[in-house]
Amino acid sequence: MKPAHIIIPLEALAGHDEYVTIRDIPHVRIDLRYASNNNFIGRDLYGHFDGGFLHRRAATQLAEAARRLQRYKPGWHLLVLDALRPGRVQRQLWAAVEGTPKEIYVANPDRGSIHSFGMAIDLTLEDENGVEQDMGTPFDDFTLLSHPAREKEMLANGKLNAQQHANRLLLRRCMTEAGFATIPTEWWHFDAADKVMIRATFRLVE
Repeated sequence: MKPAHIIIPLEALAGHDEYVTIRDIPHVRIDLRYASNNNFIGRDLYGHFDGGFLHRRAATQLAEAARRLQRYKPGWHLLVLDALRPGRVQRQLWAAVEGTPKEIYVANPDRGSIHSFGMAIDLTLEDENGVEQDMGTPFDDFTLLSHPAREKEMLANGKLNAQQHANRLLLRRCMTEAGFATIPTEWWHFDAADKVMIRATFRLVE
């Protein structure tokens, strides 16, 4: 668990100068899956919490990624599926997967999810007509087909098609050009900086 002096309670988030809403960023739309029943838990985990927040640094990078997307696909949007996720919510996700093969997809809350620092984001692409693009799997599909590291294999065996792969590559291009880093197991997840540095120096929202 992180030292108490770098943990802040969720209730102190509003008005905190390190965290900002992402709801007003141009060409970014919000559909928070953990604020609905449309998630692998099957219930709303956020309640009254407005989950559309990020650390200021990550929000600046997200705005740049949205600008990059306009260069490649004018009129398209980044569709945010999850952003800052409090530690109390992370513990519910962990409880659902602990001791199962799905553990690799959910950060142990004792270590701290990068989402809980407001420095990670889950997202996909939406076209100019508001149509969510086909990435080969839904969000939180905990199978090898979701793994960026396995995409060449999945293309070769026909489980991932060329358009689905192109959509993933476009999303990754916009995000990495804006300073985000990928992970090998989830096409939708991006970290705004090095994980070790984040855990050592940023505040965790509990």
